[in-house]
Amino acid sequence: MSQELWAHVDDYVSKTVVRPDAALESAISATERAGMPPIAVSAPQGKLLALLATIVGAKQILEIGTLGGYSTIWMARALPPGGKLISLEVDPRHAEVARKNIAGAGVDHVAEVRVGAALDTLPDLQKEGAGPFDLSFVDADKVNIPAYFEWCVTLSRPGAVIVVDNVVRNGALADPASGDPAVQGVQALHAMIAGDNRVSATTIQTVGSKGYDGFTLAFVRV
Repeated sequence: MSQELWAHVDDYVSKTVVRPDAALESAISATERAGMPPIAVSAPQGKLLALLATIVGAKQILEIGTLGGYSTIWMARALPPGGKLISLEVDPRHAEVARKNIAGAGVDHVAEVRVGAALDTLPDLQKEGAGPFDLSFVDADKVNIPAYFEWCVTLSRPGAVIVVDNVVRNGALADPASGDPAVQGVQALHAMIAGDNRVSATTIQTVGSKGYDGFTLAFVRV
């Protein structure tokens, strides 16, 4: 099995059942032209987020880590009339590119990008009475993942879903000797979830155009 094969299968899936459109492709191109890292979710992963939003009947979505707005567009499109998505992005330049991409996709009336460190802006959401959120997607730095997850639970309704991306780290998740702060962050997340009766969760390994990684999917009980 190889990266080339994984990417080929992703491409096949994208062209058959996923079928990203011009606005989504434009968002990827704009992100690349801006010199931003090519770390957005793949098209099949974006479609999965949109399907999860539809399955849970999401009206309020929280995203931590906007990058160029690719995943934002996927999820925003799944919202019903009157729905709202708030995406938190630490880098002002990334936020600027994302806002243009979101407007180009015609979802800027439902998707808002806020700039600042998430651990600073998340308390602001609570103070404003934002949410409760039906779906949260965490795709940001891994060192602060446990804190992000805690905030997502706090701001979620019972029955909500939380997705945390890039947690398997090429298998390093299961390496107790890892000195990588990102790996230690996702290990801390799993240890926290294991003792948290407010959620029920699993982690799924994935391969594809983005390589070998995986995501944690959590259901909020209370």
